[in-house]
Amino acid sequence: MKRQILHIDVNNAFLSWTAVDMLKRGSKIDIREIPAIIGGDESKRSGIVLAKSMKAKECGIKTAQTIYQARLMCPNLKIFQSDFKVYRKYSDALYYLLLEYTDKIERFSIDECFLDLTNYLMKDTLLNKAKEISKRVKEELGFTVNIGVANNKLLAKMASDFIKPDKIHTLYAQEIPQKMWTLPISDLFMLGKKTVPKLYNLQIKTIGDLAKADKVLLEKKFGKHGIMIWEYANGIDDSEVEYEKENPKGIGNSVTLPQNISDIKKLEEIVLALTEQVTYRLRRYDLLANTVSVQLRTKEFQDFSHQGKLIIATASTKEIYQKAKELLEQMYQRGNPIRLVGVRVGNLIEKKEQQLSLFQEEKDKRQEKLDKAIDELKKKYGYHSITRAGKMNVGNILKLKDI
Repeated sequence: MKRQILHIDVNNAFLSWTAVDMLKRGSKIDIREIPAIIGGDESKRSGIVLAKSMKAKECGIKTAQTIYQARLMCPNLKIFQSDFKVYRKYSDALYYLLLEYTDKIERFSIDECFLDLTNYLMKDTLLNKAKEISKRVKEELGFTVNIGVANNKLLAKMASDFIKPDKIHTLYAQEIPQKMWTLPISDLFMLGKKTVPKLYNLQIKTIGDLAKADKVLLEKKFGKHGIMIWEYANGIDDSEVEYEKENPKGIGNSVTLPQNISDIKKLEEIVLALTEQVTYRLRRYDLLANTVSVQLRTKEFQDFSHQGKLIIATASTKEIYQKAKELLEQMYQRGNPIRLVGVRVGNLIEKKEQQLSLFQEEKDKRQEKLDKAIDELKKKYGYHSITRAGKMNVGNILKLKDI
């Protein structure tokens, strides 16, 4: 099975996050749209530019130059000091949004994450997930990201560094010669600045040159690092997404349909399949949900969503599906062609926090045993080894190969 990896990189993070925070606090100016920089104390000549707006860039201002130099180039420049509490707040907000999609997230830096979605696509495509994440970040958090879509971390990282801002780029094995080999050697991930002139001396000037170079010669010249950069130039990377388990604030999944669907019975089957995947993750975390929401997107790309509160916090597939089905029936306009369906649960609590009546406890125990038995079969034989009768036709509806 090919891995399904995304690399998400916040566009101009420090300036973007400062802008969003200022707007939320009532500012009438979006500093992303004026000549502005994030830097240190202007009174100290040693202060440098940490981030710049596009307007500042048009003035010739570059990251890491002194604020003194930047002011000379742009007299009307606005300068804002860095605030790492603000940056951490928005970095965490992004992280918790991404946790709705997978628990395998590597926080590569304060503004970059790798996501492993290999077992979380629900018959959807990785590119569709990237599009949904990009849209949600923009609408819910107020800033933009670049997303690299690939089958390993290296290629996902390289792809996210292509044209910016607010772009999604794929970089699959078959795309390497066209998209990556033409780039200058200095663009290769993990290639140090001191190595570049040494490669130039070997007449290696592009990533393609390195990919076609003699691996034995590179090993003699650079040791193990020579083997690594040759493998990277050829798109070879088996490194895992290194993540720490952390409880999400919400869990969700959605699927972009290969064709429009207007049959509510088929939509219900898809909602059940999504609910089962969401509740499976809930139980893995030992969490319970208090709210359920269902999202629909029409063929005209209009989005609708309904949210409802559960009578009691639960991780039961049956209970959460009943609420999701109820929400679907309330919001769906019969005959309206639907292109995307999503299910999310929120207001999560740890299982040990739940308080039940004796009657409810006995009822929940019976359902919990059933869900646990299904979960164990999925763990042992694979997620799709057992299917609830209500979603038997989902594979045919989606017409996509099993993950």
